[in-house]
Amino acid sequence: MVETHIKASKFLSWALRHAPGKIGLTLDPAGWASIEELLGCAARAGRRLDAGTIYEIVETDSKGRYELSPDLARIRAVYGHSVPVDLGLVPAEPPALLYHGTASQTVHSILRGGIIPGRRRYVHLSTTPGTARQVGARHGDPAVLAVEAGRMAADGLALYRMNDEIWMTDEVPARYIRPGEIDWG
Repeated sequence: MVETHIKASKFLSWALRHAPGKIGLTLDPAGWASIEELLGCAARAGRRLDAGTIYEIVETDSKGRYELSPDLARIRAVYGHSVPVDLGLVPAEPPALLYHGTASQTVHSILRGGIIPGRRRYVHLSTTPGTARQVGARHGDPAVLAVEAGRMAADGLALYRMNDEIWMTDEVPARYIRPGEIDWG
């Protein structure tokens, strides 16, 4: 992704997941925004953005963060929201283990109280330790926790598959974390 697309993608992430109101953007209850309105709000906020760039970002985003409506008139972030949206998530059967990347200094509190979403709406889990390590590294020295996702689902906790790498859940109680399998990066 070229540098201008990286900046535009970060702007889209911020606007669609965290602060649509700060630029005057309205999301519908499911998180959808009109691309035309988004472009107008971006221009008023001093951001150069066009529909072609948005379509390219959606198509090439390796994390699958965005989706377009079938008529290509609307866009939404697929996960990672801190603003309330109803994504219409349907629980899915997860693999036996998923992984959570975090900063190493938070591990002890997580082992006591579980993993909670913090400022976001859901806890994010990764399908591989490597992906989880990348997430954890954004917050300092990374640690990767193994989460017994299959057991969570068997016990009635809902997990949602977002794409090939990302799963989400409301929270991960501490009893589903394997303390003997922590990778301290």
